Amino acid sequence: MEYKWIKMNSIIFTFNIFAISVWSAPPRCEPGDEILGRCRESAEEKPRCADMVLGYCDDMPYSQSIFPNLLDQRSRQEVETSIEYLLLSVYNSLLGGECNPDLRLLSCSVVVPRCDRDRAVKPCRSTCEQVRKSCIHAFEGIQMAWPYFLDCDRFFVSDEEGCYDPLEGLRARQEVALADIAPEEPSTIIQFIYHSNTQMVNMLKKTASRCSHISRTYSIGRSLEGKDLLVIEFSENPGGHDLLEPEVKYIGNMHGNEVLGRELLIYLAQYLCSEYLLGNERIQTLINTTRIHILPSMNPDGYELAAADVEDSNDPENQEGPRYDAWTSGRTNAQNIDLNRNFPQLTSIVYSRRRNRRYRSDHIPIPDSYWFGKVAPETYAVMKWIRTVPFVISASFHSGDLLASYPFDFSKHPLEEKMFSPTPDEQVFKQLARTYADAHADMADKNTERCGGTFANNGGIVNGAQWYSFAGGMSDFNYLHTNCLEITVELGCDKFPAEEELYTEWKRNKEALLSFMESVHRGIKGIVKDQKGKGIKGARVSVRGIRRDITTAEEGDYWRLLAPGVHIVTAQAPGYTRATKKVFLPTRMQQAGRVDFQLKPVVLEPGMEDLHIPLTDTYDRFDPYNQFERYTMSELHQGGDEGPEKPWWWSYFSQTGGATPNWLLRNN
Repeated sequence: MEYKWIKMNSIIFTFNIFAISVWSAPPRCEPGDEILGRCRESAEEKPRCADMVLGYCDDMPYSQSIFPNLLDQRSRQEVETSIEYLLLSVYNSLLGGECNPDLRLLSCSVVVPRCDRDRAVKPCRSTCEQVRKSCIHAFEGIQMAWPYFLDCDRFFVSDEEGCYDPLEGLRARQEVALADIAPEEPSTIIQFIYHSNTQMVNMLKKTASRCSHISRTYSIGRSLEGKDLLVIEFSENPGGHDLLEPEVKYIGNMHGNEVLGRELLIYLAQYLCSEYLLGNERIQTLINTTRIHILPSMNPDGYELAAADVEDSNDPENQEGPRYDAWTSGRTNAQNIDLNRNFPQLTSIVYSRRRNRRYRSDHIPIPDSYWFGKVAPETYAVMKWIRTVPFVISASFHSGDLLASYPFDFSKHPLEEKMFSPTPDEQVFKQLARTYADAHADMADKNTERCGGTFANNGGIVNGAQWYSFAGGMSDFNYLHTNCLEITVELGCDKFPAEEELYTEWKRNKEALLSFMESVHRGIKGIVKDQKGKGIKGARVSVRGIRRDITTAEEGDYWRLLAPGVHIVTAQAPGYTRATKKVFLPTRMQQAGRVDFQLKPVVLEPGMEDLHIPLTDTYDRFDPYNQFERYTMSELHQGGDEGPEKPWWWSYFSQTGGATPNWLLRNN
């Protein structure tokens, strides 16, 4: 909220200057003034080219314009008092510097069009379309509609119709500047800075727009304070699951004051897009064979609080400069809930069932009692997300030490805080954790300075409960409720490192980020089909000796990460017979082996059909009493507001004295 007020103040300052110029402008021509000789030109006088004298458009690549303009505004005074001119004059403040001066020059080409032989010349439609494609994300980031007067089909024309490019001069200047930079080979350029929530959203949308053929952004929900939990996805087919293509997710900033992971994931998104376009074969192979989902900030509300503490320390009287050393400020969400303690506690259910000979450690339903507790909207959104997408592996990024930990995070003995508590997939989890630690510049190094933990002898990895035990963690929930195997990556001691350290941290983690995603292509994959060749959704794939099954996705495909060796794999589904295969995975195998199954329907004896009643599955009982729905409505809509809340910039435009610019509202 503080960030928005800062932006608001800068815009109001601009508006004050704008208002002065408006009040000092000559009076407009009123009806009857022509008879009294008060107008500069008579109504009969034809429009003629005239010198352009409009402050915010004085750098256009032409010197003469004409009125009425393309918006039918008939004088300079009418333009200067319009919402359209006000908007183009504050683009830079509204959009945080994004897309300037491109947007301003494009807008000027409409409000003060180029004049040639006493007629207005329209700008090129192709230029408008290019700017819109690269800048629409900036408007979406502040919930503002694309301006109507930049409608590419309405106010712009084609080359054949004699258009001109209003950005031609700007591009020429940019080419001259770039000519002085002569890199030996194309490379990705990333600005290693901290991003506010608005800047983060803008950057993700800008990246997705730049690589729209392999990327998109989507929201999985909102934080308590209404901020989008925005994901950027990379895939050969963005927006859809491809058969046999594994899905990976990265989650950062779960604790709002642990910010390095958030920035690394923003950089990673830019890197994947840029390197794909530059022809990097490794990145192209990764994206073409994997569906990657990146959620840089799970706790944007907490981040704002932590970032505000850093800004407070950046006071001119503070001789030490900006610093952040609070281990709690901004950690929780806006409800003071620790999101990594807020997931359903399923691990204790597994422990209580271990005496049962047939117990399983997979797809454990959420207890109904969970929904009567305090469920954070961020937790709820992530749970729905991981139930919807068939994720195979995942990593969540934190700070506080330097290591990769893996489930279980909750100790198998409630009174033991540091007890080795392995899952049935201990070998696979160790392999995943080592993949990240070994590829990291320092994590696995015995000589690396730690933050108090003794993990050097283990190669920088540890079983979570052996480190310290806690309940309600996200990694345990992923493992016990879905197919997904998630590790936790602790990126270092400093929770909010100085900005000048971000580039170094990117170099230390880049290879690990890529290697971990590539590790999803191990073990086995395949399709479970019926005799007609149709995939069977929800079929169980089990491995002898590992008491955890995985289930098939919508079209019957599955992925099962396994350690090298010989495995006995079985597929089964209600109403079908079982099928079993013996699988050998070599040690150096880098790609998942293909293992398909075809299941035959069960033939029931005559008269037994009515007795074949499937058991009721409580797995699908997600928020069965709508507890979360009622809870969030009471929290988020206190006071019974009528209608949707207007964006932060709305009052500024609606109080200028003119007509209310409803065309600025996205959903109008």
